[in-house]
Parts: sequence; C-alpha cells; structure tokens
Amino acid sequence: MENEIKLTIIDREGNNHELTAPTDMNLNLMEVCKLYELPVKGECGGMAMCATCQVYVESDHVLPAQSDAELDMLDQAFFVKSNSRLGCQLHIQPALDGLIARLAPEQD
Repeated sequence: MENEIKLTIIDREGNNHELTAPTDMNLNLMEVCKLYELPVKGECGGMAMCATCQVYVESDHVLPAQSDAELDMLDQAFFVKSNSRLGCQLHIQPALDGLIARLAPEQD
C-alpha cells in the first residue's frame, strides 16, 4: 500500500515480527513497536532522555545522523553497541522500508 513500509523487529527472545508502518503519520520506531504491543517502554515519551527504546539496527540502511541528545543518552545507556539507536529518534519514512532492528536488553 502507498505510504507504508515494512519493518522487521526481532524481540528479546529472538522472534521476528513483520510490521507495517505508515509513513504519513509522523511516527517513530518506538511508537510503531508500542502499537504492535512489543515490549518497548519508551518511558520518556520519545524525548531521547531514557534509552528504554534502544534497538540494534541489523540492516544496512543509511540512517539519519544521530542528534547530540541521542548520542548523549546512548553514552549513558547499558548494552550499547556500534549499531545502537534510540527507536524514538528513527522517524518512519520511505527510506526505512525493509529495516531490520533487534530490541536491546531491558535496562532495569
């Protein structure tokens, strides 16, 4: 369908979830995961202030540059890898079609 992309999210148990996300609603990856009831907390509501929506991007997509706020938050987060991103900072757009991301372990 027009204005939709496909995403694959791998949960913490290793299960793949094939998601469809609209590109015309200004959603981010964290919000899409929550809509599909995946275990993403997003405690700060998408303000790049908590890292509870951290994902590991496993596909070779060219992603938007990380903001200073995202980099600062990841610098303080647990389980950070070179492919870590905050789901709240990845806005759903056509360029993300086919994106594969794995949920990072929870930070308690």
